[in-house]
Parts: sequence; structure tokens; C-alpha cells
Amino acid sequence: MNFWQSQSKKTLVKVNFTSSKRFLSLFFLGIFLSTAIAACSGQNTNNSDTNNTTANNPNKSKDVEITLVSFAVTKEAYKHIIPKFVKKWETEHQQQVKIKESYGGSGSQTRAVIDGLPADIVHLALALDTQKIEKAGLIEPGWEKEVPNNAIVSKSVAALVTREGNPKNIKTWSDLAKGDVKLITADPKTSGVARWNFLALWNAAIKAGADTNKATEFVTQVYKNVPILTKDAREATDAFFKQGQGDALINYENEIVLAQDKGVKVNYIIPQVNISIDNPIAVVDKNVDKNGNREVVESFVKYLFTPEAQTEFAKVGFRPVDETIAKTPEFANKYPVVKQLATVEELGGWQKVQQQFFENGGVFDKIQAQRK
Repeated sequence: MNFWQSQSKKTLVKVNFTSSKRFLSLFFLGIFLSTAIAACSGQNTNNSDTNNTTANNPNKSKDVEITLVSFAVTKEAYKHIIPKFVKKWETEHQQQVKIKESYGGSGSQTRAVIDGLPADIVHLALALDTQKIEKAGLIEPGWEKEVPNNAIVSKSVAALVTREGNPKNIKTWSDLAKGDVKLITADPKTSGVARWNFLALWNAAIKAGADTNKATEFVTQVYKNVPILTKDAREATDAFFKQGQGDALINYENEIVLAQDKGVKVNYIIPQVNISIDNPIAVVDKNVDKNGNREVVESFVKYLFTPEAQTEFAKVGFRPVDETIAKTPEFANKYPVVKQLATVEELGGWQKVQQQFFENGGVFDKIQAQRK
């Protein structure tokens, strides 16, 4: 082989080696770019799927919280009602609901909400307290018409409780004015229940033929027989049953029924001259709009009027507002009809009643001055 042949062969080998090297470089570069592009494409696809899922189900993974503020004696009912609603909502909406609860005297709860307690729902002992929250700008006007039954979600009547054997022979409202009788009741300044108690006494005097002066004298004598005014109805019940104070107790019928259901032996009378104790519920619009939880809040309020929820109220002593539930044998026997059942409207409505009896300088303040 001559020199030129030898060089040509070397050159060919060199060229072939160089071409192979270049080919391999391009091959691996292609693999790298393909992998990178595929990775980027996959990431974009996943993000798109996630965004679509979030857009289609924006609340699926979000829990929601609402706050219920109520008067003391509803606590036992809500202990059974709230878990039922929470389960129902989760089943229907795939969303967890947490319901924060606050209980106390209706007047005290009203002031707390006005002062900043972040209630989404208020269930209070009387419409007057709800109206105060409305006047504070937290509840929109017309709340009474937003739900059934003019927003009255629970009701009761006044019960007159005595000691076993009724040693003081207390049978009617008038017996509470006897000089040797000690009566336990809550303070109308802090308790909505206590205002109903006051009105039950006043109504009894008026229905017996008394004029304003005679009715004032009668109610004054009754309150002179009250050794201590408790903060709310639950404290009044505890003072009478647990602490043994007093010969008689005025309280909600539902408190007495609940005590019986817990095994407490109770001697009580439902006077046939009585007053319908109506408890309204309302959405606190300003707080709900701020919290963005209106759908759940309104659904819970409406749920309280359902037969399922009304049955739970009735089980713990409240007279059902649902007539279908009220007429069932279980509850018709438990809550006998009261012959002369007055309403606050018959006494002039809450604005007149508040001004006449419970405002500073009103009838109750004058009665208090004579107690001291």
C-alpha cells in the first residue's frame, strides 16, 4: 500500500469516527430535549387539572364556621339539634360545619352582641332583644318575615313550681303575694325569661279585674317576697332545686319538663291564666356579610323550623311551633292546652311594655326601690 492509499484510509477512518461522535451527541441532545419538553408539558397539564378542579368545586375543601348566640335554657335542645344539622349539611354539601355556641341571659347576650360578640344567629327570649340588635344596625329590618311563624322558633308558658307536698298551699298567682311565701325568679334587667315572669304576674292581675294601680300593688308585693333575683332562668332553677331556696319558683315550663326528664321530682302547676312565651330567631346580617357564611347560616335557621328540629325542642320542654308535631300523642299529652293564654301584643307590644315596665324609672325600678 502506497503512502497516498495509507493516508486516504486513515482520513476515512477519522471522518467516520468524527461523524459517529457528532451523531451520538445529537442523539443524546434529542433525548434530553424530549424529556425536558415532556416534563414541562406534564407539569402544565397537572396544573390545569388542579385549577379546573378548584374552579368547579371552590368550597369542597373549605370548612365553614358559624356562631349561635342564644338564651340559657335552649342549650339542651341545641345539644341534640346541632349534630343533626352538621351531619345533614356534610352529607348534602361535602363540607364540614363548625357551630360555636354561646348561652346566657337574654338581656346579657343582647348587650354582648351589640358590643361585639360575633354572632351570626341570635335566638333570644323575646323579640324586644332582637329589636335592640336591629336598632344597633346589625340586623336588617324585616327579619320577622324571612322565616316561618314570624320568626318564633320556640315557645313556652309560665310554670309555678312548689315544694313537695306544697306546704304553703300555693295554687294560683295570687298566692305568691302571701307574706310567708318566698319566691325565686330571675332579674328582668338581665333575663328575658324574667320579663315573661313579670308579665305573667301582671297579666294575671289585669285578667282578675285589677286596674294599673292595683296590678302594681300586687306585683310589688310578690317581688317583696323574692329574696334574691338570679341572673337568668337556669340560675333560678339551680337556686330552687340545688340550693333549696324559696317556697315557689316561676320559670319556663320547658325548664320544669327538662328537670323531670332528668329524674327530678317536680311539683308544679300551669296556671290557666298565662302568657305565651315566644322566642324569635334572626340572622345577624352585618356579621354574616363580613364572614361570608350566609348560605349555611340561613340553612341552619330554616332547619330549626323542620319537624326534625321541632321534635328535639319539644323533647326538652318547648311547646312545638309546628302544629303537626304539637298534635302528636307524645306532645299533646305533655303540653295541655291553656285556656286563657295572653300574648305580649295584647299588652301593647314590646315597645310599650319595655317603656312602661323595664326602662330606667319604669314600674320594675319602682318595685325594686320598695324591695330594699
